[in-house]
Amino acid sequence: MLRLSFAVCLALGTLSLGVILDNVAELNKLNLKFDFVVVGGGTAGNVVANRLSEDPKASVLVLEAGTSNADVLDIIVPFFCTRATPDTAQDWNYTTTPQSALNNRSIIYPRGFVLGGSSSVNYMVYTRGSEEDFNRWAKVTEDQGWGWNSLLPYFKKNEVFTPPADHHNTRGQFNPAVHGYNGINSVTLAGFPSPVDNRVIETTKESEFPFNLDPNSGSPLGISWAQATIKDGARSSSATSYLAPNFIARPNLHVLLHARVTRVLQTASNTFRTVEFQDLNGNRSTVTAQKEVILSAGSIGTPTILLHSGIGNSSTLKSLGIQPVHNLPSVGQNLTDHSLAFLSFVVNSNNTFETFDRNATLLAADLAQWNKSRTGPLVDNPLSHTGWLRIPDDSSIFKKFPDAAAGPNTPHYEFIISNGMFLPPPPTGNFLGLITAVVSPTSRGSITLATSDLLAPPLINPNLLGSEVDFFILREAVKSAFRFASSPPWKNYVISPFGLNFNSTDDEIDEWIRENGGSVFHPAGSCSMSPKGATWGVVDPDLTVKGLSGLRVVDLSIVPFIPAAHTQASAYVIGERASDLIKEHWSQ
Repeated sequence: MLRLSFAVCLALGTLSLGVILDNVAELNKLNLKFDFVVVGGGTAGNVVANRLSEDPKASVLVLEAGTSNADVLDIIVPFFCTRATPDTAQDWNYTTTPQSALNNRSIIYPRGFVLGGSSSVNYMVYTRGSEEDFNRWAKVTEDQGWGWNSLLPYFKKNEVFTPPADHHNTRGQFNPAVHGYNGINSVTLAGFPSPVDNRVIETTKESEFPFNLDPNSGSPLGISWAQATIKDGARSSSATSYLAPNFIARPNLHVLLHARVTRVLQTASNTFRTVEFQDLNGNRSTVTAQKEVILSAGSIGTPTILLHSGIGNSSTLKSLGIQPVHNLPSVGQNLTDHSLAFLSFVVNSNNTFETFDRNATLLAADLAQWNKSRTGPLVDNPLSHTGWLRIPDDSSIFKKFPDAAAGPNTPHYEFIISNGMFLPPPPTGNFLGLITAVVSPTSRGSITLATSDLLAPPLINPNLLGSEVDFFILREAVKSAFRFASSPPWKNYVISPFGLNFNSTDDEIDEWIRENGGSVFHPAGSCSMSPKGATWGVVDPDLTVKGLSGLRVVDLSIVPFIPAAHTQASAYVIGERASDLIKEHWSQ
């Protein structure tokens, strides 16, 4: 039904206003025509919907497969982000194919099945990546508009840097000059001190782990205070920011929930402006854009929709019984992700997340504090600091393979530091969490179809640690983490690694990685950009699908190389630049 939602959640202390549609029958009753149909109300899609609807003459419809983000405690309270997925109503609940480098384990692969997409269920980490990351995009696509200097204004346009929840003095924790203050999506620093803060900063006096005032300057190398998309102690997602009440109330902007897009359909030769979707009852409908369809279903959803639409490798599609419409073999290829290893260290402390998680009374008190004043430990995600580091340039691996990083100022691996174990902890013990992740990977995977069934999940193969280079980097990252945790500031605090020991051999580390490694869940690149006229790739630098009209892709699937960073900031920037490209095209 058409719903004017004045959802006042007294327990949460939140007020959510907005006009949304959750029934296709009500959409049909409106008898509207739409200039633009945005497929996916996720991180980038909501940016496009917001920016295009700034023009009151442009009508925009967003089709979101999932449910509303409103009043879901686990996606509102920052600390509860670990509960948002997997196996929830807000998760697509994907799994990967067996990963050969991980002892053939299939791993969970969460993606947001909710308004806001993965920005509503992720860990909210805000990192842009290196200047070199984006300059490589510009070089590969032969379009300087994707370079760092061109995109930096869009990073700032997206961002409104806000004070942390506790309003502490943030001097020395970030560089105000590199941030935006007039944007839409909130970025902030931790609003509750972590007991490990001082030890982390003391460790940066060691030459291997230098302090970096702000990794979002374009030069990320070093250890920094974590930044996150949080506002006033609550998650700031694309749904709460770009579809905030003052935006969603625009008469030319409509959002339809529970609208699972299955295909895009030809409206004329090589022109795709019609979208087919299915509601909760299995009823199928179509809607046609007067100008463009913008596919923003993410690195899993977008190639899946294209393949079911007959856009992909014609031979493969034909073998599945799908009528080929447009031969584009790169669709679903080049899938790239960041592989990780969850490290934990047993510590001499009872002031970690484990104590908090095991004490229902303490948790209830902290939730009550959060409800009352948006203060306390629940205002933050679990991260206290991030580190962006490189293996030495003279490492043996670079005598066999070229350096996969975008340049000498781009990291090979990341530290994610936390006052507690990221995984569900054992019944006893307290821990320091230190995730290590490969952020300049060489492995490439794919999104493919197993069947022509429009509702069947795709085959997701991120090929985690699928190259010798990636495995080498992660092994070296683990050993670097051992050096970090055994440095002088951690003396008498860190007791030992959990599941390994400080003198573990390379073979022992490798086997531990195979059995425990996983993903940071940053799929990217499955509908990659390439130069205009190139015979490879899926979209041109203006994000239009190669050889077609009326169809554009705007999400992380378009990146030719994954940035050495958590990817949500890039998704927002892709949405911002794409919006200007679309506006410019239709103003001519």
